[in-house]
Amino acid sequence: TQIIGVAPQYSVVRNINVASGSFITQRNVEARSKVAVLGPQAAEDLFGEDWQGSDPIGKSVRIDGQSFLVIGVTESKGGTGFQNQDDRIYIPLTTAQKTLFGSNYLTSIAVAATSEEVMEQARNEIGYLLLERHRISDPYQADFSIFSQEDILGTAAQITETFTALLSGIAAISLVVGGIGIMNIMLVTVTERTREIGLRKALGAKRKTITAQFLFEAVIITFVGGLIGVVAGIIVSYFLSNSFGLSFGLSFPSILLAFGVSTVIGIIFGWYPARKASLLEPIEALRYE
Repeated sequence: TQIIGVAPQYSVVRNINVASGSFITQRNVEARSKVAVLGPQAAEDLFGEDWQGSDPIGKSVRIDGQSFLVIGVTESKGGTGFQNQDDRIYIPLTTAQKTLFGSNYLTSIAVAATSEEVMEQARNEIGYLLLERHRISDPYQADFSIFSQEDILGTAAQITETFTALLSGIAAISLVVGGIGIMNIMLVTVTERTREIGLRKALGAKRKTITAQFLFEAVIITFVGGLIGVVAGIIVSYFLSNSFGLSFGLSFPSILLAFGVSTVIGIIFGWYPARKASLLEPIEALRYE
């Protein structure tokens, strides 16, 4: 759970709505009141799943060994990335600085522009103001950073792309290694069934029939492997989603893609053993011990 010291305007800037009770007021800030506004997840952790029925407003919670009076609970906003906006507790800024954390500085300032058109202008004005307040003449020596939601989304997109490329590379290597394993298994199978192949060919089986048989066996192996992988992936995703408080959903196109890739891998890496089996000469195969 994240503890955040805020001013009354924080709810407006961050678009936070209160489901019950009230948000932090200017009076709370000036008086350094020990009051708290809970996010829905924080309320559930503190008062149980049926916290709405017990109504936490007016009850006390302990934060760092100190008692705080609950004055409000916010509406659910869900999670973003690895942060759950519902698992937060808001307290007055002055209370956080002087009573809880023992600091007199701000870690961040949230600002809302009046429109998208003035975003860049607002960003520049904030930068010049902070440089002046910090008595810094060279912008390159600034001891602060200014970023917008667009910057955050851009960074998140880059991180997502990097992870996607990394996972794609790992998946590709895994597929190749798995395919080589399938090919080796099928080559051993062909060797062990050499006499059977020779007998079938002696009885009139065509090359394409032998090829199709071993290709089918290779595809069956990869298909079963794909099924196990899909089931394992669903189970792991379900438990990870519950652990991080994320929503769980199934993508049927992804499941179909997994089975499709498994089939293709079986055909590609099963072709050589199947071809080798079909090219065996009946006489030599029947002599094999």
